[in-house]
Amino acid sequence: MDNFKIITNTTADLPLRYIEENNLGLMVFNYTIKNETYGRGHELPWKEFYQLMREGNMPATSQVNPEECKEYFEEYLKETDCLLYICFSSGLSGTYNNACLARDLVMEEHPGSRIMIVDSKCASMGEGLLVYHAVQQKKAGKSMEETAAWLEENRSHLVHMFTVDDLNHLYRGGRVSRTAAMVGSMVGIKPMLHVDNEGRLIVLSKVRGRKKSLIALVDFMEEKMGRFCEENKVVFISHGDALEDAEFVRDEITKRFGIKNFMINHIGPTIGAHAGPGTIALFFLGESR
Repeated sequence: MDNFKIITNTTADLPLRYIEENNLGLMVFNYTIKNETYGRGHELPWKEFYQLMREGNMPATSQVNPEECKEYFEEYLKETDCLLYICFSSGLSGTYNNACLARDLVMEEHPGSRIMIVDSKCASMGEGLLVYHAVQQKKAGKSMEETAAWLEENRSHLVHMFTVDDLNHLYRGGRVSRTAAMVGSMVGIKPMLHVDNEGRLIVLSKVRGRKKSLIALVDFMEEKMGRFCEENKVVFISHGDALEDAEFVRDEITKRFGIKNFMINHIGPTIGAHAGPGTIALFFLGESR
C-alpha cells in the first residue's frame, strides 16, 4: 500500500474525530463575521456562528489562496512524499485552480514528491463522503493513482440533496431573486437543491412546508439511488444547527430503505454562510446527480 496522505478542506464538514482517526490533512477556509476573521488556530464554536447569523450578522468567506495551499503541501510533505488532495468543487470556489498552481511550484522545489489533486465537484459532506470513499480505497490497499482514478470515475454518482429554511441566504448568494426570496419566505416555500455534475448549486424544485421538504429529500433519494441501493453502506447528513431535523431524515431513510449506518455532522461556516441556519443536506451514491 502506498504511504500517501489524503488531504481535504474544512468545506467537507467531516467530524474532527474522523479526520484525526484517519490522519487526514485539512486545509482551513477563512471567514469573517462581525468584523473578525476566523480560521486555522482561531476558530469560533459552530453554534455561536449560527447564533450570530440568526441575530442578523452576515459572514463573508474566502478561498484558500495559492500561497496558503503551498504552505499546506510543504507541511504535509514532511510526513510523506505522496499527497492526494481532494478539493472543494471548482464550480463553487477558485481553490482547485489555486491548488494546481501551488502543486506545480512545490513539486518543482521538492524533486521526488508526488502531489495529485482531485476536483471533488462536491460540497459539504458530499465532499466528505468522497473523502470517506478515498479512505476506504486506501485501506483496501489501493495506490494513490488507483484511488484518484476511482474518485474521478465515481464522483458523478455522489448525489447531493439540500433544503434550506430561509430563502434570503440563497438570495444573497445569487441563487434566487429578491422577489422569490421575499414571497417564498412569506408563504413557507422551501427550495430543493442539488449539486450538478460540474459542482454547481442548482435549484430543483420548491415545496411548501418544512416537514414536506424533509420528506422530499428522501423521495429524491428513492428516485436517484437505482442500482446503487445496495452500495449505500453509509449515508451522510449535514445540518445547519438543526440536528432534530437531520435525525428525522435519518429515521425516514431507515424506515424506507433499511439503511442503518449514517454519519451526521453540522455544516461548517464556509457552507453555512451561504445556506444559513436550518439547512438539511443529504448525500449518497446514486445513478446520477
